[in-house]
Amino acid sequence: MATLDDVSGLTAERMRRMSPGNQGKLPPVDRTGLPPGPRWPVLVQTAGLLRFRHRFHPYMRRKYGDVFTVRLAPGGRPLVFFTRPEHAKEIFAGDPEIFHAGKANGILGPIMGEHSLLLQDGGEHKRARKLLMPAFNGHALREYESLVTEVARAEIDGWRDGQEFRALDRMNSLTLEVILRVVFGVTDERRLAELRPRVNKTVNISPAILLGWGYPWLQKVGPWKATVDNQRELDELMYAEIRERRTASDLAERTDVLSRLILQGEEGDRPGDRLKDTELRDQLVTLLLAGHETTASALAWALYETGRDPELLARCQRAAAEGDDDLLEAVLKESMRLHPIIPMVVRTLMEPATIAGWDLPKGTTVGPSIIIAHQREDNHPDPEVFRPDRFLGHNPPPNTWIPFGGGVRRCIGAGFSLMEGVAVLREVFTAYDVTALGSDEPKVRNITSVPRRGARIRVTAR
Repeated sequence: MATLDDVSGLTAERMRRMSPGNQGKLPPVDRTGLPPGPRWPVLVQTAGLLRFRHRFHPYMRRKYGDVFTVRLAPGGRPLVFFTRPEHAKEIFAGDPEIFHAGKANGILGPIMGEHSLLLQDGGEHKRARKLLMPAFNGHALREYESLVTEVARAEIDGWRDGQEFRALDRMNSLTLEVILRVVFGVTDERRLAELRPRVNKTVNISPAILLGWGYPWLQKVGPWKATVDNQRELDELMYAEIRERRTASDLAERTDVLSRLILQGEEGDRPGDRLKDTELRDQLVTLLLAGHETTASALAWALYETGRDPELLARCQRAAAEGDDDLLEAVLKESMRLHPIIPMVVRTLMEPATIAGWDLPKGTTVGPSIIIAHQREDNHPDPEVFRPDRFLGHNPPPNTWIPFGGGVRRCIGAGFSLMEGVAVLREVFTAYDVTALGSDEPKVRNITSVPRRGARIRVTAR
């Protein structure tokens, strides 16, 4: 087994151990009696779900009703979708020992690592979440906010009066800087310059690379080899940062997520409270992948949609000036509703279970469709209209707005994402008028959806 002195070996070992063929096998599924679904070839269904999700989900619901089954490669494994809020409630409230979430994220295993919060289930997940939660509580978020504001201000100070650009590109750059400085806690400009391109290559990984993890020989050629090389270089930088942080003289005064996790482990009463370097690395990469492009896409849509409505823009500018964060948060939430970044929340049944009256066998993967939940007329009246007031003074009914999932697996970074988004919008609307340029629509990019044309906007100094 490789040690921390052999980072290259650690990377290779993780890639091998977490490849789809070496992860725990999913139980076989009895496919009789499943909800209705298309009889198309498995590859066609898989392509429809992954590539054309924004049309595929609504079409399936129109044709087959509120519960339907899709069969996916490899092997035609069934994925049963549920589209009503009461269905989502049943799934989110399901016994976490039976409703496993980690297995559904297994394709990201070679990058995230076995300790990733997104890949763990049962007692391991409970332990990891308990250790991570203090770094994302209300007190911690208030301390991060000033750092996020500083990063946002530095980004916006580089904009020019009358400049036109893709909001997605600028928000991606900004949220990456937030991850590196506020989450990783890196302040040395030399290391930041080394990390940025390697982190970008990790985030920008293509579906072909993800699907190729099942064929180890591919890791020796072409883009797969380049991905492995990039992972090794990123690991070298991250482990170096972790080692140096453990011995930093100002560790107790630092407020970044990495420093908090290290301190919490050292102050714990039990040996299991201490996160190992490999655990820290896996959790940091998870936060990177889960919190970078997702927040950037939500912000890009928020700026674009606000830029289409002069009255809403004026309200947002007043809110920014008066410190009214409620409206800015409502704008961010509505952008996540109208333009969902993740299409679904999934669980794999480790034992038979009954959901929405359907008796489903062990091994079935189930989940609410975020896309459908966010566009149902009975969940959100006039669902095609961008209307932030839906979120002012009240919340939508439970399980109708689920961008962060739900239950014990609800995204641990949800509060951080909303805080970051509000801080960024506050800085933008304080300094600039925003005008949307042209039309835009969602485009599938890896496991996320982003504005196809980048949410182009023009900014005019106030």
